[in-house]
Amino acid sequence: MSYEADPRVDSYIDALPDWQQSICREVRELVHAADPEVVETIKRTVQPYFVLDGNICALLAAKTHVNVFLYDGGIVPDPDGIITAGHDNKTARTVAVREGEKVPAAPLLAMFRQIIADNRAGGWRKLKR
Repeated sequence: MSYEADPRVDSYIDALPDWQQSICREVRELVHAADPEVVETIKRTVQPYFVLDGNICALLAAKTHVNVFLYDGGIVPDPDGIITAGHDNKTARTVAVREGEKVPAAPLLAMFRQIIADNRAGGWRKLKR
């Protein structure tokens, strides 16, 4: 681990069932691997967010899956078809990972990197105009 972990994110993940912990930890590692300057925090009282010049993604464990919310305004390409919901959402789209499924690591990492690049270029709202 070569990043500064937020203990509140640790607490969120540690309270989950083992299979959800595994998914969340893998996504956490991927988003930090996308750029060493990514910072993790808690927003909306308990939800882990990963930010760099704007939101990159957030985690939300549901009963049957873990949602990875991608804050890209729908502009980052999804050539591997990993987006599972929010196709028409104007702010964020979702990648849901269910128990027993593998995290789509390579496509997710590519999307994180593009979101970070877009954030550094002014954010998706500016780029969408």
